[in-house]
Amino acid sequence: MKPNPPSMSRRKVLQAAGISLALPWFETFAQAETKEKEQAPPSRFCSIYFPFGVAMQYGENEGKPRIHADWSWFPWKTGRDFKFNKSLEVLESVRDQVTILGGLSHPQVRSIGGHDSGDTFLTGEGIKPLWKASVGSGSSLRNTVSLDQFMARTHKLGEHTRFTSLTLSSDGGVGMPTRSNTLSYAPSGHPIPSLNRPALIFERLFGLKSGSIDAQRKGLVRTSSHMDLLLNEAKDLSRKLSQSDRQKLDQYLTSVREVEQDVERTASWLKVPAPLVNATGLSLDADDNTPDDLIRTMLDLIVLAFQTDSTRFATYQLATMHDGISMSNKFTSLLGFQKNYHDLAHDGQQGEGIMTYGKWDRYLTGHLHYFIERLASIEEGNGTLLDNTCILYGSSNSRTHMNTNYPLILAGGKSMGYKHGQYLRYEGAGAIAVVDGRKRNVTDAPLANLFVTIQKRMGVKADSFADSTGELTDI
Repeated sequence: MKPNPPSMSRRKVLQAAGISLALPWFETFAQAETKEKEQAPPSRFCSIYFPFGVAMQYGENEGKPRIHADWSWFPWKTGRDFKFNKSLEVLESVRDQVTILGGLSHPQVRSIGGHDSGDTFLTGEGIKPLWKASVGSGSSLRNTVSLDQFMARTHKLGEHTRFTSLTLSSDGGVGMPTRSNTLSYAPSGHPIPSLNRPALIFERLFGLKSGSIDAQRKGLVRTSSHMDLLLNEAKDLSRKLSQSDRQKLDQYLTSVREVEQDVERTASWLKVPAPLVNATGLSLDADDNTPDDLIRTMLDLIVLAFQTDSTRFATYQLATMHDGISMSNKFTSLLGFQKNYHDLAHDGQQGEGIMTYGKWDRYLTGHLHYFIERLASIEEGNGTLLDNTCILYGSSNSRTHMNTNYPLILAGGKSMGYKHGQYLRYEGAGAIAVVDGRKRNVTDAPLANLFVTIQKRMGVKADSFADSTGELTDI
C-alpha cells in the first residue's frame, strides 16, 4: 500500500526546499492540494494567431473553376472522413488531436476593415470609439475583454500560478488600435503589452532577480505608494476636466489599477523560488531577423511555462496586421518566399499565388505540429500535457480582407472532453454584411459560441461570451 501523501502543497515544497526547482504537477500531492482545487492536472489554454487569412481562391464557394484546389486551406469534405489538403497535410500524424473548424466568425467584425480584425480575434468586439468624436479627431478606440483574460482574470482561473497569463508576439508591445501587437485585452478593454524577446521572456519566467527579497519588496512598496499618490491627485484633477477628458483620465486610471493588482501579485510570490529549467536547445538570442528560430523558441517557452505551471494561459501573435511597419512583415522574404507577408497574402487568392501562399500556410502549420508534439511528449497525470491544454490556432481573415469563415484549428484538451479527428463547418442565421467591399449574405455562426464551449471546458461557470447564441456541443 502506498503511504498517504504528505500534507503539503507544491508551493510549500518550494518554500521549504529553499531552492529553485522545476516541479510539474505531481500525483503524490494531488490529495494534499485539494484546497487549491488541483486534484487533477490543471487545464491550460493557448491561442496562436496569424494575420491575412489563408490560401483560398476567389469564387471558391461561388461555383467557379478551382485552381490549385489541393492547396486550399480548408478540406473539401466535412466529418471524420475529411482529407487534409497540402496546406495542412503535415497534421496527418496528429489527426486524432485536431479539429478543423469552418463557418465561424464574429458578427460585429464582418463589416470592418480586413486589417482591423486582429484586435478582435479573442474579444468579438467591433471596436467602437470610446467617446463621441470621430476617430480621426484623436478619440481612442475601446475593445473589451479577451477570452484568455476573461478566464484568467475575471473568473480567476489564473490566480494560482506565478503569472496570471503570458502574452507574446513577434512585434512586442501593444501596437495601435486596429493594428495591435497583442491578442490579450484586460477586463477594462485595454491591451496587455506582449513580449517578443525570448531572452527577456525566459528571464521573466525563470531568471534570478537581482537584490534580496527585502530589497525587491521595498521596491514594490515604493511603486504601490507612488500609485496611491497618483490616484489621490487624479481625484482632484478629475473635477477640473471636461467630460471627454474625464473619460480619458478614467481610461488611464483603469490601467493604473490593473498595474497595482499586478504589483500586489508579484509581492505575494516573492518568497516562492522561480523554477529552474534547462535552457539548452533554446535560441534565446532569436529575433525578427531569424523568424524560424524565433517562432520555435516562443513555442518552446510556452511549453516550459505550462510544464512548470508558471501560468495556465498564453497567447501568441505570430505576426501583426500592420503590414509595412511590422517587424513580422519581412518573415516571408527572409524565409525564401521572395515577397513580404502582406504582398504574399494578396497574391495568394488566384493563379500560381494560391500555391505559393499555400506553402506559407504549410510552413506555419508545421510550427503548430511541432507545438502539439512537444506538449504530447510530456507525461502528466494519466495522460500528457497536451491532453490538459486547449489550443486555438487561426486567423480573423479567410482571404486577405474578408472577416468571414475564419480558418481555425482546435487541438489538444482531450481531458476536457474534446472529440477530435474531424472537420466541422457551421452555419448560423443569414445576415447581410459588407464583406470585401460587397454586400453579401453571411451564414457564419458566431465564433463566440466556440468561446462559450472553451470556457466551460476550462471550468468557467458562464453561459455566454460576447455575442454568442449558444455553445458547440459536437467538439
